[in-house]
Amino acid sequence: MIKPSERVSSIEEYYFSKRGKDIAEVRASGKEIINFSIGNPDLPPADSVVEKLYESAKNPNNHGYQSYSGLPELRSALAEWYKKVFNVSLDSSAELLPLLGSKEGIFHISMSFLNPGDVALVPNPSYAPYKVATHLAGGEAIFYDLDENNNWLPDLENIDKKIAEKAKIMWVNYPNMPTGAIAEKEDLQKVVDFAARHNLLLCNDNPYSLVLPKRKPLSILALDGGKDVCIELNSLSKSHNMAGWRVGMVAGNPNYIEPILKFMSNINTGMFRPIQEGAIEALLNVPDSFHDERNAVYQKRKDLVFEIVEMLKLKADKNTSGMFVWAKVPDNLQDVDEFVDTMLYKLGIVLTPGKIFGSNGERFVRFSLGVKENEILKGKKVIEENLNLFDYLKTE
Repeated sequence: MIKPSERVSSIEEYYFSKRGKDIAEVRASGKEIINFSIGNPDLPPADSVVEKLYESAKNPNNHGYQSYSGLPELRSALAEWYKKVFNVSLDSSAELLPLLGSKEGIFHISMSFLNPGDVALVPNPSYAPYKVATHLAGGEAIFYDLDENNNWLPDLENIDKKIAEKAKIMWVNYPNMPTGAIAEKEDLQKVVDFAARHNLLLCNDNPYSLVLPKRKPLSILALDGGKDVCIELNSLSKSHNMAGWRVGMVAGNPNYIEPILKFMSNINTGMFRPIQEGAIEALLNVPDSFHDERNAVYQKRKDLVFEIVEMLKLKADKNTSGMFVWAKVPDNLQDVDEFVDTMLYKLGIVLTPGKIFGSNGERFVRFSLGVKENEILKGKKVIEENLNLFDYLKTE
């Protein structure tokens, strides 16, 4: 029996992969599942985007290998989109690289810049791949706190200066996942300045700017000194309902893009051309009304989820962006895992425990808005009929 590598042994199976097996077990028992756990957009892309994919796929010349750096037309469309949405000018030939989804980019960045023993500063709570990618690259993930009392913004003063000097990469993510917190321009400028002082590569993961925005979309590359110390990941998954298409991008200084391309070119062989042409259509021709209509659907769902939140005596901030509701459990609810398991095994309702995003999420649960309105209403009814299952509600 050949043993797996130490790098694989040092990580766990992705939470949602493991939880999927539990959900399948409950579903097999005959219970209907209402899944609030994964941020999987259930709305379709714009019709013209699907039509462009279909039209391109019918061309017999479009099924071969594609360029590692994507079609020039796609890079140009990404640059035009960044200018329109974020008012950031990018050289499409050198400052943009299409990716097979931005999650891939997290791993490419880590493998391209971290040597064994290097430190990456990772927010707590945060998206798990920041930590996992660091470990797979042989680096050390050191966490810095995001706190609800500071609107889930980095507390830069409390990051140990010796650790900051030792670190090579710092991950940030605004609008934030899982909390939905928004960072204003002055908030992010402080982080950019911090990165410059400590010679850090600042990596901003920015896929939620167009989802229930509370202010004008903001790119970290637009800030003073941003292009000197920052790279930014973005994606069409949430903004254009194209999660399964796997269209992402990394943008920034050519000196940072070139090593990522060098690494990536040894891993994959380019994006399917019809997908690239569909992405071009999405970037250039999908009207603002598409985003308005999607956000109207999400806002209605969010309002309904807040009715569930209030019914369960949870606390959540309505002034957030993105497609999640991040809700704190009351002090008299002792065991969050038990609460989440009761939801699944007794009611068939799947929530994400906040602890999977870090220790600062231990007293939280996350609801996804990728659930149809009738399903949310069905879940609300099931919960309302079974409130007696939750002892903490009886001891208020």
